[in-house]
Amino acid sequence: MSTFDLGIIGGGPGGYVAAIKAAQLGGKVCLIEKGAWGGTCLNRGCIPTKTLFSVAKFATQIRDATGFGLKIQGAEIDYPQVLAHKDETVKRLTGGIATLLKGNGVHAIAGIGTLTGKNTIAVSKADGTQEQISATKIIIATGSEPANIPIFEIDEEKVLTTTGMLELKELPESLIIVGGGVSGCEFASIFNGLGCRVTVLELLPTILATEDVQVVRQIRLFMKRKGIEIKTQANVTQVEKSESGVTATLTSGDQICAEKMLISIGRQFNSEAIGLERVGVRTEQSKIVVNDRMETSIPGIYAVGDVASRYLLAHVASAEGIVAARNCMGENVEMDYSTVPSCVFTIPEIARVGMTEDEAKAEGYKVKVGRFPYAASGKALGMRETDGFAKVIADGEYGDILGVHILGAHASDLIHEATLAIRLGASVADLAHTIHAHPTLGEIVMESAEAAYDRAIHIMA
Repeated sequence: MSTFDLGIIGGGPGGYVAAIKAAQLGGKVCLIEKGAWGGTCLNRGCIPTKTLFSVAKFATQIRDATGFGLKIQGAEIDYPQVLAHKDETVKRLTGGIATLLKGNGVHAIAGIGTLTGKNTIAVSKADGTQEQISATKIIIATGSEPANIPIFEIDEEKVLTTTGMLELKELPESLIIVGGGVSGCEFASIFNGLGCRVTVLELLPTILATEDVQVVRQIRLFMKRKGIEIKTQANVTQVEKSESGVTATLTSGDQICAEKMLISIGRQFNSEAIGLERVGVRTEQSKIVVNDRMETSIPGIYAVGDVASRYLLAHVASAEGIVAARNCMGENVEMDYSTVPSCVFTIPEIARVGMTEDEAKAEGYKVKVGRFPYAASGKALGMRETDGFAKVIADGEYGDILGVHILGAHASDLIHEATLAIRLGASVADLAHTIHAHPTLGEIVMESAEAAYDRAIHIMA
């Protein structure tokens, strides 16, 4: 039996980052992964979808090329080549993780890890053999998978999860997306941008229910303008498959037909059959319960990422992995969730950090809001990216920044200035008075802060 300071089950963004950090802190580390390095994020989530997003965004810009004075004829999407680009991107990144693990001295094992005790893990390998691991501390980072909802009879051919959608070899002409949350809206923008006819069916009264109301109102208009059909309060009662595709029947009696259907309404946590019950690790609704140190109910066993986190975000999993690794190596640190940025890769993008306006009001703040439109930005005008706005939500009494929301080009890049400002306790005046280079999209954030603080220069109040 091999002995380690730390054994980690799961090589996604929580697990592999924890492994490298613990090794950097001097630990002898073993990392166990049943599939490719990077987990769902790198192989079936963040990276392949954002690669397709980039292609869709570029295709959208090419269609608008005449607005720049460019005449482009004969441009068409070669979907097999698009998939090759996606696969090559994933391959390079998984190879990069393997190099980082080796370079940091992490002992990597391919197989399925199962807890057999507080300090022991059994690894079942593809060749049928089993290896026993002893570890002083253990981190569980087994992640999550798309939920299997029986009514939809998912077959990954006509009715697909996001995993199956990314593996399609041919671009469908039409697509029904069940679920108007983050993933559903991202896939809607991607496949609309690639030329598909897309219909989104959302059970709730609104898509993107956790986002700021003004942001949702605008992105819905932009998506509809691009030809995406959105039906809210749409409850699917029956799904019928045929040679030509899929038909969804709603409680209203309406029927929606398409070549393919994507189910994007939930994930299930990978906490089953990994030995949690054997050692007494506490779970609630299949999610592992942890404290702020990412430690489970059993001292010395930690859990990070989707299987334990309050956020299903890769960057949060990595942050949790670092916290857990540091604690495993003798430090005493806690996870800070106060400033977690999140992004939605629609066209245009959405990014947020902190509270929505409604949340701030519900907390009892005297809210002051500043907005600045992309259409008033010289850089955005030159880019022909005038859809959207930045919105700063401030405490009207003390000037604290409570939240920042950006809808528009490069929102996912721009949000980090606001994240740092909130983390460091900067006021809305600090953000407004920070000189920003001109002409840049970053000025949109500055001017929205100016609007919240006093009055923005480049719009009429």
